[in-house]
Formats: sequence, C-alpha cells, structure tokens
Amino acid sequence: MGDNAALFITLSVLLIIFAGYFYFEKSSLGTKEISIIGTLSAFAAIGRVPFAAIPNVQPTTFIVAISGYVFGPYAGFLVGSTAAFVSNIFLGQGPWTPWQMFSWGLVGVISGFIGKKPGGISVLGFIYFLFGFMFDWIMNLWHVLGFIKPLNLNTIMLAYLTGLTMDIMHSCGNFVFSMIFFEKFHKVLLRSKRRLQITYISNNKH
Repeated sequence: MGDNAALFITLSVLLIIFAGYFYFEKSSLGTKEISIIGTLSAFAAIGRVPFAAIPNVQPTTFIVAISGYVFGPYAGFLVGSTAAFVSNIFLGQGPWTPWQMFSWGLVGVISGFIGKKPGGISVLGFIYFLFGFMFDWIMNLWHVLGFIKPLNLNTIMLAYLTGLTMDIMHSCGNFVFSMIFFEKFHKVLLRSKRRLQITYISNNKH
C-alpha cells in the first residue's frame, strides 16, 4: 500500500509539471512575457547557487513568490519550476528535481492568487515565512515516500521532526529576504508589468 501510494503521488507530481509546460507550449504568451519569465527564472536559479553553503537559506523562494504575486499564478508556476531545474544544473539533478519544481511552482501559484486579492500585501511577510515550511514539508514527503521503511505514523513524524531546524531556517530566511527586498523588487516588477500592459494596448489599437 505504501509503495502504491508513493508511486501514485510521484506520478501525480510529474503529471502536474508536464501539464504546466504543455499549457505553456500551447499558450499565447508574447515574447516580452516569455522574456520576463525567463529572466526571473534565471535570477531565481542563480540566486540559489551562492547560498548553497548556508543550509536551507536562499532567496529563490522569495523571488518565485514575488514573481507570482506580480505576474499571476501561471507565471509564478513557470518561474518556480524552471528555477528549480536550472539551479540543479549547477547543484546536481536527481529524483528530487521534479519535487522541487512542483514545490517552487506551487509557491508561485499561491502567491499569484494572493496578488489577485485586495489587501494581500499586508500578510506577505507571514506568508513568505509559511512558504518555507510548505516547500520543505513537500520535499520531506519525497524523502519519506522514497527512503523511509517501514512507513507508518511514527517514522513519518520522526522524519519531519528531524528536518524541523532546516525548515525554520528556510522560513526565517524567506521572511528576512521579504523584509529587506520586497519593496524594491515589487516596484521593479510592477514597472515591467505596466510596460507589458501598455504594449498590449498599443498592439490592440493597430
């Protein structure tokens, strides 16, 4: 039963990622949108590399989250999943990569929906803190399903408790990055978004 559940969940993660990129292939995104998504993905990926020496502290989650917040859920998903894949070119690919792609993609999606709600900005610091736990708990699930035997409530709880310190470091890092860089990043990304909207308006007039 445990092996079947692990296989089902892993296949579901792969299917979600595939569906996201398949939709991207069929979407009508303009070249400027694709360029911005690519730039943010690369920035989020590269931002992870210098912090590799500090356990579980990196700006990637923050960059993915604010990208989704400004540009929407789908752009957030693309930035998050692409950043995971690109950064692992430098840090090492493995069976964990799809799970990281899914986890960071989910961060971007949730941030995108928060960005659509008035007043969402007031809770972002706390949300970014929670994103650290969400990301790590999903990655813990990958570890549990792949390596923990026997699989029962006690072994699952022990696995999650073992990683609690790392989870807290990730969450605190996200909070600090958001407190220091949110306003600057938000202004730059909003300016880019307005330019995209102006471009679409101009094109529609012709």
